[in-house]
Amino acid sequence: MNLESQKVTADKSQQEMFNFLTSIENYEQLMPESIEKFEVKDEKTFIFGLKGMPIIKLQIQQTREPELVVLGSTSDKLDFTLQAHIAALAENQSEVQMEFNGEFNTMMAMMVKSPLKKFINTLAENIGKL
Repeated sequence: MNLESQKVTADKSQQEMFNFLTSIENYEQLMPESIEKFEVKDEKTFIFGLKGMPIIKLQIQQTREPELVVLGSTSDKLDFTLQAHIAALAENQSEVQMEFNGEFNTMMAMMVKSPLKKFINTLAENIGKL
């Protein structure tokens, strides 16, 4: 399953946005209001839980400075990546799009598609508010 957020404009340069998204503790600012748990495990890993969802552990798996940050799930049951694509628009402006890629069976995909789409759009919207 592949889902993409809308593209959002942030008042940070491409490099500033890359630095922001590679600092794990900053993801707490991007989470939806329904967050019930957020905990930094180390400089590359955090866990979070949203109402009605299992706790998910994400880890920075790949970076390509200053344009890409890839977070991946550390769970075998929910195998997915969340990519932040960062494009420069101006000296102090960048455009960010979140992309979700995961392998789910048909039943699971039907259940999680809508909440996941809402989740990545919320992350993107919150990036746009920075």
